[in-house]
Amino acid sequence: METPAANDTVGTQDRTETPGTSNRSTTPSSTAFRDYIGQGWAERDDVLPPAREVASYARKRRDAVSEAFTGKRLVIEAGSLKVRSNDCDYPFRAHSAFSHLTGWGSDSEPDSVLVFEPTADGHDVTLYFRERADRTSSEFYANPTIGEFWIGARPSLAQVASDLDLATAHLDAFTATDDDVTLEDDALATFTSELRLVKDDYEIAQLQAAVDATQRGFDDVIADFPRIIREPRGERAVEGVFYTRARLDGNAVGYDTIAASGPHACILHWTRNDGPVVPGDLMLMDAGVELDSLYTADITRTLPASGTFTDVQRMIYEAVREAADAAFAIVRPGIIFREVHAEAMRVIAEKTAEWGLLPVSAEEAQRPENQFHRRYMVHGTSHHLGLDVHDCAQARRDMYHDGEVTEGMVFTIEPGLYFQPDDLTVPEEFRGIGVRIEDDILVTADGAVNLSAAIPRTADEVEAWIAEKTSK
Repeated sequence: METPAANDTVGTQDRTETPGTSNRSTTPSSTAFRDYIGQGWAERDDVLPPAREVASYARKRRDAVSEAFTGKRLVIEAGSLKVRSNDCDYPFRAHSAFSHLTGWGSDSEPDSVLVFEPTADGHDVTLYFRERADRTSSEFYANPTIGEFWIGARPSLAQVASDLDLATAHLDAFTATDDDVTLEDDALATFTSELRLVKDDYEIAQLQAAVDATQRGFDDVIADFPRIIREPRGERAVEGVFYTRARLDGNAVGYDTIAASGPHACILHWTRNDGPVVPGDLMLMDAGVELDSLYTADITRTLPASGTFTDVQRMIYEAVREAADAAFAIVRPGIIFREVHAEAMRVIAEKTAEWGLLPVSAEEAQRPENQFHRRYMVHGTSHHLGLDVHDCAQARRDMYHDGEVTEGMVFTIEPGLYFQPDDLTVPEEFRGIGVRIEDDILVTADGAVNLSAAIPRTADEVEAWIAEKTSK
């Protein structure tokens, strides 16, 4: 990796000072060099793009925000780059509310600000971002953070205005005021979060595309099972294969992939992924492709590494699937969101009672003061999905957990059973088995659609899937 160059010219347009690099800078700073590097460049091809598909949807979202905050100056920041190590940054990802209201996805500019300026009949909305520097500026060649010599071409104000169908201005023209309402304000954070509870047609299409890409990622992993099993850290191979698909078909992964084999599957957020994938064990894979629009899928499948389930593994797997199917069957507009979880837990309670794991009956276990079956599934069954894998997180409880399910909502259904390797309340043959099945569900006018139904779900389908992909 090249050493970022520091420069002693600092200004609004140049911004060439990079912390921690002045002691090793070799960038020429002579007047002759600056004059020479600033000339002899071809004219830029500044073709204005047509408005992207999401632009009209983003405008409607902004209109809703404007109507809700009459007379208020709203400032919604994209966020800034975060240092990963010394002078290396993490990949930039804009704040989800900013992306939702602008339509800017993986190509968002750091430090951008969306401003709603109050007017007599609503708001004038302007997107402020740092205009690219002229090539006569040292920013062009000496600034590793925003210089085009370092990070590639950056868009002009006119190009972004055309692309997003949104007024733009240079970041230097933005001034904060004491009266600004920002995402630090609970009311704005809550509103922009709840605005995403119901997805529009563009969002639904993006989520389906993310699910489809995720399915291809699962196919890739299964096809590579023979090599994965040979690797001492096969879980990392799973993670790497899926990440390749995420980068080919999208922007990245929507969250750190869980590739949990054997007893690691009993650790709900296992992301170290440093263990082997051993024939005879189950491998729980929880992964999602994030598209360039930043919408992500969230899918879990539990796969027998050897290609077939043992009798005990199949029994547990099919119990989890039955819980998922029962929860899906009740989804329709008008139910309360928490009822989805309750229905899945009913099946989990019945199965664990049937297997003799509970000190009481299934009915008694489900009473609020008991909940013994939850020992084997401590997490929730569903969460909203969209720009964030756990979308709408700032929504009020009575709009989310206790809220009414409506057409256009997209959420997961993901029951599981996890029998820890040292849990003496379960038979020895259960210990170290973890199973989760997770699908992405769209609520329709009269029911629901499983967006990920094409990804094999039953034990028989999973075994056939593995046989097909590993035989090629």
